[in-house]
Amino acid sequence: MQPSQIKKDEIVSAIKNCSNSINSERKVVADISSLIDVTSQLPLSSFDFWERLIRSEFSLALRESTPPKWKIWSKSNELLTWLDLVSWDGHRREKSLRALSGAAPNTFFFSLAVRRLNDWVPQVRAAAGEKLPEIAKATDPRYVVEALCIALSNWTSWGRIEEAGKKVLLQIICEKEIADSLRFKLISSTSGPMPSLFSQLGRTPILDGYVNEIASLAIQPSVRAKAYRSLFEGRIAWVEGRKWEWTDKSYGEGRLKPVVAERKLDVQTPLYDLIKKSSEDRSSIVRRISAEILIRELENLGSVAWELAEQFISDKSHPVSERGRFAVRKLEEAERANAS
Repeated sequence: MQPSQIKKDEIVSAIKNCSNSINSERKVVADISSLIDVTSQLPLSSFDFWERLIRSEFSLALRESTPPKWKIWSKSNELLTWLDLVSWDGHRREKSLRALSGAAPNTFFFSLAVRRLNDWVPQVRAAAGEKLPEIAKATDPRYVVEALCIALSNWTSWGRIEEAGKKVLLQIICEKEIADSLRFKLISSTSGPMPSLFSQLGRTPILDGYVNEIASLAIQPSVRAKAYRSLFEGRIAWVEGRKWEWTDKSYGEGRLKPVVAERKLDVQTPLYDLIKKSSEDRSSIVRRISAEILIRELENLGSVAWELAEQFISDKSHPVSERGRFAVRKLEEAERANAS
């Protein structure tokens, strides 16, 4: 049996336990403890799948465990849980959001609340915007940060989130404890979409003053490369969304084109120091960017350009050494032009 199937069976079992507790006349608070345990172990890279599964199974389990109509004293309809965030009923999703108080029990359930900012019902989106800051303050920062990383990696594809919803997420990101944790995650993570996270966090000022540190210390080479490029360009750029662009209207052909936005970055480190430091990075990904910047800035670097170009020529990475040779050719052409 595949691990995903094992998790699926565990989720179905936990949902049935929860629905039984909801429809028990002895319960005034639903028991979702077993579901919290299971969802705490889920691979959140497949979040869409797990959310759909829970929605479907919860709806089915509630129907199967609903007490007879003659039990008019049953209070099942009055119990609202974190599970109701995925209810098929938009009114119930909204009521559940507004009824929530205290901390989210894990990353999964906080993510469910965050995703209501992209809900297909406007009233649910509004309720999510109102309640999320309060829930985030009460929730373990580790859960909030993990959920934000998932959301920020995907929200450019969210078609219904409004500017107000984006502002709510950015407001949560700027909370000091959350901002500190996000910066630490950028530096310490060995895997995951950290380069994309770096760009999206650039929407806020939380990286200002820390980009040099990220460029030096981030474990992922692609994050260091992203940070160095931002320092060289004096800006942090991110994909805001996508818009349709016709390539041939007569044939009905087109494509989705990324919409790029940016924030200016105040860079204090001198250009030569940045190129020198990045040229000595342990990753060829970073050194290649360094060599590209050298070529672009040859005229501004003066005599030290030769030193850097010769360093790149001896690099063990072919793409880097090729750029070094190109830089030398450009410098030689400039010398001949000056001599004549």
